[in-house]
Formats: sequence, structure tokens, C-alpha cells
Amino acid sequence: MADKGAMTVREAGRKGGRATKARHGPSFYKEIGRKGGETTKKRHGPKFYEKIGRKGGQRVRQLVAQAKRAAGR
Repeated sequence: MADKGAMTVREAGRKGGRATKARHGPSFYKEIGRKGGETTKKRHGPKFYEKIGRKGGQRVRQLVAQAKRAAGR
């Protein structure tokens, strides 16, 4: 049996995220996001963004077609 005071992983993550936000503010997240984007850009180059953009577009087309088929039933 679980302890009544036990926390799920999701709850713990949310609590940690809120504490980090309170401690550092929104600019912290903006800065780490920028650093991560720069690292990804250096690591993979422009072709990476072309590839994932194409994949995203294909997926959207699939979902739209699927929704149209479902609506037609």
C-alpha cells in the first residue's frame, strides 16, 4: 500500500518546475531554450530543420486526410 503522503512522478516534476520558475523567473527558460536551439543548430545544421519541417507537414496532411475520412463515415 502506498503512503498517503507519497507523490507521483508527475506531481514531483510539476512541483520542481514551479520551484524553478519561482526561483529563476521566465527569463531563465528563455535563455536555456536559446542555448539549446543554438546547440541543435550547430550539431545538425540547416538540413535538419528542412527534414523535420517536411516530416511535420507530412504528418499534418495525414491527420487532415484521416479526419476527412472519419467525418465522411
